Amino acid sequence: MIQQQFESSRKKWSSILIIAILLTIATFIINVSLGSVSIPLDLVLKHFIGLTIDNESWALILSNFRLPKALTAILVGSALGISGLQMQTLFRNALAGPYILGISSGAGLGVAIAIFLGFYVGGFLELSGIGRSWLLVCAAGVGSFLILIVISLAAIRLKDSVTLLIIGLMFGAATGAIVSILQFFSQAENIQAYVIWSFGSLGSLSWSELIVFIPIILIGLLASLLLSKHLNALLLGENYASSLGLNLKRTRILIILNTSILAGTVTAFCGPIAFFGVALPHVARMLFNTTNHLLLSPLVIFMGAFLMLVFDTIAQLPGFEATLPINAVTALFGAPFVIFILLKKKNLNYSYQS
Repeated sequence: MIQQQFESSRKKWSSILIIAILLTIATFIINVSLGSVSIPLDLVLKHFIGLTIDNESWALILSNFRLPKALTAILVGSALGISGLQMQTLFRNALAGPYILGISSGAGLGVAIAIFLGFYVGGFLELSGIGRSWLLVCAAGVGSFLILIVISLAAIRLKDSVTLLIIGLMFGAATGAIVSILQFFSQAENIQAYVIWSFGSLGSLSWSELIVFIPIILIGLLASLLLSKHLNALLLGENYASSLGLNLKRTRILIILNTSILAGTVTAFCGPIAFFGVALPHVARMLFNTTNHLLLSPLVIFMGAFLMLVFDTIAQLPGFEATLPINAVTALFGAPFVIFILLKKKNLNYSYQS
């Protein structure tokens, strides 16, 4: 009887995972075909399997613009989704997200310093051939990394996760204040450049940047899957998890490091993308009625890829030349959903269930 239930459950979750993968692939193809220039699906498929298409401009659009953007959307959605799941489980907080530890704020401060104070550095990098985009990526990465070091040191000393959460929020407030001061003394064009960066963008990465971006995100996603058992143990409560032999301090540090690397890399390359990482884990829990991270983690990864492709398709405004900021689209859909979740469920369930 138990063996039959196990086989039935395994088939059920295998089918759900296969459906999620197929939906992601279908959305990926649709996303690549739509935009200011609509490209027929058959030609998109033809291009992807290595066949030449007659319209060279379409082939150029697919190779140099649409494909990098769609790949970026997949990785960003997966990274932010799994980061939000890890933070909500670690802090047992419905509003915890990938940026709650101040990683996004640190990246924003780095970019603000690069834009508002780094004019001469930017000019040097342009002359050396590195380019302004890499300047912003490096600045955001350094800002995120510095916050990560401080949070990691705090995690080593502190036993209470709630205190660590408060420290992260305070770092976010402090860096936000410094950015406001820099904006106050800055020129209008620099303020505009910073605001544009804060909108977030999935279409700004070239293949040379993706060569760096893709391996980091894939390693982070793999680490997230390996941490699933640890997250399940944390759902049982820290005392119970400790009695099972789980090293709470090491586990907390590993989760924080993994989340910070994923969220920090996304922010460095694409800018801050709001609400997505907060809302997605709730969507997954509602749809699949499970908190088992061995099941939930891969589902969140593929759901994140699927939904970010959907949001990117909406942001493209197919048929129009204008493109909405991805940050605005994710917040427009994510914020009402989080409100709905909080109103519908007063006590969100963070206890273990398969």
